[in-house]
Parts: sequence; structure tokens; C-alpha cells
Amino acid sequence: MKQNHRVGWFILSTILLCSLLGGIYGRQVEASTSEDDNSAVQTSLSEFTKVYATVQQNYADPVSPDRALFGPTNSNFIGAIPGMLRTLDPHSNFFNRRAFAQLREEQEGRYYGVGMSIQSRPGKMGKLVTFVVAPVPGSPAFRAGLRPGDVIEKVDDKSAIGLTTEQVANLLKGPKGTIVHVTVEREGSVKPLQFTITRAEISQPSVDDVFMLKPHIAYIHISRFNETTNTELAQALKKVDTRTLQGLILDLRGNPGGLLQEAVEVADHFLAKGQLIVYHYGRSSPEKRYYAVHGDHGHNYPIVVLIDRMTASAAEIVTGALQDHDRALVMGQTSFGKGLVQTVYPLSDQTGLALTTARYYTPSGRLIQRNYHDVSLYDYYYHPEDVPTPHTEVRYTDGGRKVYGGGGITPDIRVPEQKLTPVERTLVSNAAFFKFAQSYLAVHGTIPRDFQVTDDVIAEFQKFLANQKIPVSSQDLKSALGFVKEHIQLQLVEDIYGQNVADRISVENDPLVQDAIAHLGQARELLSNAQRYMASRGEK
Repeated sequence: MKQNHRVGWFILSTILLCSLLGGIYGRQVEASTSEDDNSAVQTSLSEFTKVYATVQQNYADPVSPDRALFGPTNSNFIGAIPGMLRTLDPHSNFFNRRAFAQLREEQEGRYYGVGMSIQSRPGKMGKLVTFVVAPVPGSPAFRAGLRPGDVIEKVDDKSAIGLTTEQVANLLKGPKGTIVHVTVEREGSVKPLQFTITRAEISQPSVDDVFMLKPHIAYIHISRFNETTNTELAQALKKVDTRTLQGLILDLRGNPGGLLQEAVEVADHFLAKGQLIVYHYGRSSPEKRYYAVHGDHGHNYPIVVLIDRMTASAAEIVTGALQDHDRALVMGQTSFGKGLVQTVYPLSDQTGLALTTARYYTPSGRLIQRNYHDVSLYDYYYHPEDVPTPHTEVRYTDGGRKVYGGGGITPDIRVPEQKLTPVERTLVSNAAFFKFAQSYLAVHGTIPRDFQVTDDVIAEFQKFLANQKIPVSSQDLKSALGFVKEHIQLQLVEDIYGQNVADRISVENDPLVQDAIAHLGQARELLSNAQRYMASRGEK
């Protein structure tokens, strides 16, 4: 598995993407109701108006209409409209100007700036300080030499101390070709370091790992589905040469979804022309079916798809289609179960409404969406494994195998999630590897590309833990030695050579990836059985 060796800084934002993405664009809202319905709506609106008027006239402080209706910016409190939408389902949502712009940025997969992820946290005297989490590989920030852990002191002539992550990010973004001066404090440097960076278009590739695991066996990781995913995948498949391919590991773990059309086009690469990929319908949304238009051109190499509990939405559409047609063997944990279609309606003043208008179904007729009734929003997002997967909705694959609906995509081979031990959890929660990498590089300067963690490095790490008062004993360290060596190596390699290089090392050492390679023969047999089964029934 691609390890989250950056200490899970962005788990929350990944989860939120599950509620924001996975939709299609719609027209301006058009309401159509019967006379009785219209009367009920008018009565409810009249009651709301009375309540709002009472609040406006009598509340202790002046009331902002925007805050009352839409909710305050940067706050956990919600306004009337978001509150109404939350009573419907977990994925219908209102986007203020900032959130709507972020949604479009995610879907387009690009923006203009320096190209690095940043995070703010309380520093000395309680003031916020912003540090670099990771420069985007190949970005202007990466080429300039910025490293994870660098503390941003100034952007141009403006101090970054006390500013939020969003405020600093806005200072770093700007038109393509413009110059920004970034001053950082780096551990081991006596004076602040100054970088002059030329802003550029920062593309965020969704197909972010493509390479050969061994001769004729390829690995492809898709992190999300944005407007460029299909184009990126087409280029990736050319790179691995599908004419001679003998196996593909398609990794969709941690993929929160994205655009429906991109999911359809991705699945099209692996299915036979004319095969059904997905369909959806709702109360006011007629059924629409999506088929493979181009097809796989007869390239029937075996595929293993890797999923986990954070695989959602568009990623589940691709997985479900390949599983239903027995085109791939699915391994991992049951997916998130996000199968509601959000139509995004642009509203006035650059805001938007993502409204659930339909439900997704796999080719066999499985409902992807899991139950969200009588489940708190917190448990729905953070503890999906606590909601039992129903096995009442039984469907069949092309080869006659049973599959189940209504609770995400169930893998063909279940592989339990690797949970951290108490020692490992202590190291991760204290950002031990992230901080140690800064300390180590401050002394040693750099590392070779083939860096290995020796006993001397472990001894240095143990001293670091003691200095930082991180409660891990030498015996604890010994019990988690493999984990420790792997994460020290990954963090140091990422700091010097970039996230993509570290990710490749992580994938090559991933037990599930190695297990997937061993199951490619079973994936091939699945497809052969399905073809024989359908031929016996007179189907193509």
C-alpha cells in the first residue's frame, strides 16, 4: 500500500472530498411541484419567514442575513440552507464562494502557484506558524529547494506568522509567470533561507504512480477522478505497453472519487466495447446508462484492483464495473459505499448547491450506497466499518458469482486493514519521522538515493526520541524495528528526492501489492470462466 508516511496531515480533507466530489454539473435549479405540494411549501416558507423576522428584530446582536442563511465562514456552525441539506443525506451540500472555488480546483486538477502543501499549527507564544508538508514533485517549490518542515516566515514582504493555512496559500498563489519571494526558517540553518520562485501552473496528476513492478507486470495508482484522469490513464497505458502486458495492479485505495464521466472513461479502457459500466436514476432523474464506447481492443491481460474503506464514489463505479464483468479480481477491504449522484447547480454570487438527484448502480444492479439512516454524520465518515454490510441484495457477475449491494463494493479477497501497534501509533501521532528527518538532514545535509537505515541511524533516532521526550523505550523500538526503518527511509527519501520516489519504494515493499501479483493467475481465470459461462448461455 502507498503508505501515508507524511503522518496523515490531510486525512480530514480526504474524507471531506467524499462528500464534495462524485457529482455531475446541472442547470440552474428549476422547481416543479403540484398544487398541494406548493401549498405545503408556501406554509413552511411562511413559518420560516416568521422565525427569521423574530430573530432579526429581537436578537441581542445584529444578525447578518448571509451568516443566518449560509453559515459563517471558517466555522463549525451551519446556516439555514446547509442545515436543511444535512437532513436529506450526508452528501447534499451548499458551497460558499471559497468552497465552490476549491471544488472547481479539485475537479480541474490544476491551479497557479508554487506547488507545495502547507499546514499551520500553533507555535511560540501561541501564534500560528505555517510549515511545508511536502513540495509537489517537479513543481517550482521543489526545484527551488524547499523541504518538508521548512517554516514559512514571510511571503514577499508580508509576515506569515499568525496567518492561517488558507491565508498563506492565497499569498503563494498568483498568475502564471509572476515572482514570489519566500523566506523560511530551516532546522540547522543559522540564518533564514530566501527563495525566489516563479509561479507556474501546478497540475495535480490523478494517475500519480505508473511503473513496472517486474517484467510485463504494471502498477498504476489513481488518487482521484478529475477532468484529466482519462487522458492521464491513456498515457500511462501507452507507457506500460498493453500489447505485451501480462498483468496490471490497479490501485484505488484512498481514492475519494470525483467526476462520473472520468470514471466511465477509465472503466472503458478495460472492458469490451458495448459492456455496461454504470447506470443511475432518481425520483426526478430518468435512468441513464453508460457503456464502454471504445473498449479494451482485445487486451485481456489479468487485472487485480486494490481497494480499502476510503475507496469511494467514482472509484467504486470503476471497481464495481470490473468486478461485475469478472474483468478484475478485487482485493482489500469493503469500500466506503458512496453511491449517491450529486448534481452541482451553480447559484448566484459564485456559490453552488450539490444536491443528490439519483443513485448509482453497478452493471449487475447493485446499489453502491450504504445505509446512512439513523447514523450520525461523524460515524458515517469516520467509522464506516461500524455499519454492518447487508447481504440481502444479491446479484450475479457475468461468470455467475454472487455479489452483494447496498454497502459499498465487497472485495473478492478480503485483506484486513493493517492497524498500528501502540508503539507505532505513538511514533506517528508525535510526527516522530517527520521531525527526525529535519533533525537528521540538519546534521548530515543529504542522503544518497539508495539510502538504507543502518544501526547508526537507529541509534541517532533513539537519541532524538529521548530529546523530544517521546515515550518509546529501546525495547519498544526493537519490537517495531521494521516499521521504524521503513518510515525513516521513506521520510528522508521524500524530503530530498520527492514524494513520487518515496511512494515507489513504498509500493515495491507493500505486502498487499506482492500478494496481488501472486493472484494475477486467479484474475485471469475469472475472466476465462466468465467468457465460457456467457458463451454457454449464448451471450457475447
